Amino acid sequence: MREYAAPTTAAPPTGNLTDAVVERAAQDPDRPVLARRVDEGWDDVTAAEFLAEVAGVAKGLVAAGVQRGDRVALLSRTRYEWTLVDYAIWFAGGVSVPVYETSSAEQVAWILQDSGAVGVVAETGEHLSRIAQQRHELPDLHHVWSLDDNAVGVLTRLGADISDEDLEERRTSQGPEDLATLIYTSGTTGRPKGCMLTHGNFLAEVAAATGDLPELFEEGASTLLFLPLAHVFARVIQVGCVATGTRLGHTADIPHLPAELQSFRPTFVLAVPRVFEKIFNTASQRATADGRGGVFARAARTAIAWSRGLDQGRVPVRVRAQHAAFDRLVYRRLREALGGACRYAVSGGAPLGDRLGHFYRGIGLTILEGYGLTETTAALTANRVDGVRVGTVGQPLAGASVRVADDGELLCRGPQVFSGYWRDEASSREAFTDDGWFRTGDVGEIDGEGYVRITGRKKEIIVTAGGKNVAPAVLEDRLRAHPLVAQCLVVGDGRPFIGALVTLDPDALALWAEAHGRTGGLDELSDDPEVLAEISAAVDDANEAVSRAESIRRFRVLPVEWTEDSGHLTPSLKLRRSVVLRDFRDDVADLYLA
Repeated sequence: MREYAAPTTAAPPTGNLTDAVVERAAQDPDRPVLARRVDEGWDDVTAAEFLAEVAGVAKGLVAAGVQRGDRVALLSRTRYEWTLVDYAIWFAGGVSVPVYETSSAEQVAWILQDSGAVGVVAETGEHLSRIAQQRHELPDLHHVWSLDDNAVGVLTRLGADISDEDLEERRTSQGPEDLATLIYTSGTTGRPKGCMLTHGNFLAEVAAATGDLPELFEEGASTLLFLPLAHVFARVIQVGCVATGTRLGHTADIPHLPAELQSFRPTFVLAVPRVFEKIFNTASQRATADGRGGVFARAARTAIAWSRGLDQGRVPVRVRAQHAAFDRLVYRRLREALGGACRYAVSGGAPLGDRLGHFYRGIGLTILEGYGLTETTAALTANRVDGVRVGTVGQPLAGASVRVADDGELLCRGPQVFSGYWRDEASSREAFTDDGWFRTGDVGEIDGEGYVRITGRKKEIIVTAGGKNVAPAVLEDRLRAHPLVAQCLVVGDGRPFIGALVTLDPDALALWAEAHGRTGGLDELSDDPEVLAEISAAVDDANEAVSRAESIRRFRVLPVEWTEDSGHLTPSLKLRRSVVLRDFRDDVADLYLA
């Protein structure tokens, strides 16, 4: 067993998340702290303006009858009003319950019912219809407002008679131990559970993150949120920006994200690894389609070699010279794709992989890979700017401790770790060891300096018929690094060997087809001999990372996409393994036919 503890930080004894809004407006009322998307660009919102808008909506919630501790749900894409309403719920003494805007009517009903939400702020008429379908099952739900029907204005007018003194009494009635939010896990298996996160959990997490990663929140810093704010990862960045006065913008226009980034010019971004994979793969395929595939490949190898040289303390002269040339020809264009001012990126939600980590650092964008769960209020560990160790998820943040149990499971504790699941005492007990360590469910390693490496999910370890334990994440991460691969699932539990199901990236496939004189889409190209040869080469590369007993012997390319809409990915783009195995069990069986 190995254990590592970061320097302890005391949990805040008083206060709550709303204090930052009030203090920022008092100290620097004219400072732009948020930016609202308008047709021509971005309209800055000052600290004073934000406080006034939050207070107006909060008064409306109070007038509507929301009591201290009442749950109010948020069902919306990432947008300015999401942050506005979130803070208004806290000002009113309520508990916000985020719901992914892609959730089905049944999923929405479950979260509203389980949380006992008394109100919900939805975004669109389509969202309202999902709520209406199950309204008969929601006896606690008394209010439904729509952002598209001017919920902000409606609530502000409703609360016109609530005094500042009454609101301040409600706002300050909460302390660190009070519940701030119920975040329902995205549920790779079974129904999602509500993670109870307090004001103190968030305050401790933000204090640790801003203290250990000050470069992200330095003077003049800004970020553009495009991940769902229903996810704890984006939510903590929101809270960190409000706490530090870092300019925060929102967009849900993912198809036009490059243009949004160019317009906003963030200094840092956060994303899941699939976003970074997509940027790399699209750039690679476009370069190939333009006849510059060889140049891009050499530039990528040079970026990786340059980054590896940094780790070794010496970058060879030849690599430095090539790196300087490619910076002008290739890397600068890639940095421009993120707006041109972006110096750092934060990656979480899944392993990034050594190759992408070194590539992005080599082009001038340092990706700070971290690790955390909803239950740990996002980041538990993170790489620091001055201590990046590619391939790891960094060291514990201030106040956090990590331990590897005898069976390899990563355990943790600290002020950012939740107290349990909402109305689920059995699951809450099971989540912790007898001596109070939270069971992450992930398998990991800790080196002598406290750097953590995640090697797989405890419940996803495959045991072959020969008794070999195989961590699928190692192979899946390597396979997804190939430009044509969208997703893959490694299988083999109780089987004689390891196999894999693979899906193709339609965008990358279209560029590949253009460059190779092919026509058609997934149906036509999933069994194309040249495509299969590309995937076979990717499998061979992935197998280099494991022993022969762990290597993929057979694979199948499927003529389908695994998406959130198909039910095979969670909203945070994690693979729902049990759903894929159920829906494609015949394809898995075919891998093992003689």
